[in-house]
Amino acid sequence: MVAMVDRAMEWLNTIVSEPYYLFHFLAFFSYIPIHCSASLVLTPDICSLLLYREIQAVLAFLMLTAVKAVRAETWEELIADTLLFGKVFIVLVSLSIDYRLALWYSVSFLVIFALTLQPAYQGLVASSKLTPLQLETVLTEGSNSRFWLVEFHSSSSPLCIPASRCFAELALRYSNKNLSFGIIDLGLFPNVAENFGISLVTASQLPTYILFENATEVARFPEIDFETKPSHPHITKRLLARHFELDRLLLEYVNGK
Repeated sequence: MVAMVDRAMEWLNTIVSEPYYLFHFLAFFSYIPIHCSASLVLTPDICSLLLYREIQAVLAFLMLTAVKAVRAETWEELIADTLLFGKVFIVLVSLSIDYRLALWYSVSFLVIFALTLQPAYQGLVASSKLTPLQLETVLTEGSNSRFWLVEFHSSSSPLCIPASRCFAELALRYSNKNLSFGIIDLGLFPNVAENFGISLVTASQLPTYILFENATEVARFPEIDFETKPSHPHITKRLLARHFELDRLLLEYVNGK
């Protein structure tokens, strides 16, 4: 019981302290007084239609959220998609009241998108945040680790937020004396991107993961593709572990190879 209360207080503190969550919370719950006020001026027929639309929206929202909860690999991904579903449905339901209300919500969500960013994973990490100089030192002068798996991301890119937990959890599971994990923030060091063939303009290139063996690149994800893809590959722990053969590297370390 105490753990549940502590968890609830932690979530409440996150909602209040993070602008991304706070503004979404205020926007969503602003619909309650708007609905109450609209019920006083709308005709009974329109109120009945509005209630019907709201029930439809809630059921559809719950169904989509349940499906996403099964498929989502990280909390960040689930929260982002759940908020997206909520924004779509609240705009559609608002159309039953007044198109100007739907427009107001649309503009509000665009402003929230422009001014705030979903917080990245802040839990336990076993990866090192590297500067360009530190990365160069690791690659040129060597280190205790034979392999380095480096994530090149931008802290200001919404595409990198859902994948932040994946890399952190992979580092916790696979990090050892033979394999180290590092992170380079291309938002802080954009010049590094060109050195490793990463485009900051193309959405499909963020985040990029590169595996180095004794300072030599041996694999990367996504692959360098000169025919730019319009969409970003969906990052999962299973995909990265399979692509970089992390289980094999861990077994080699355990067996002393």
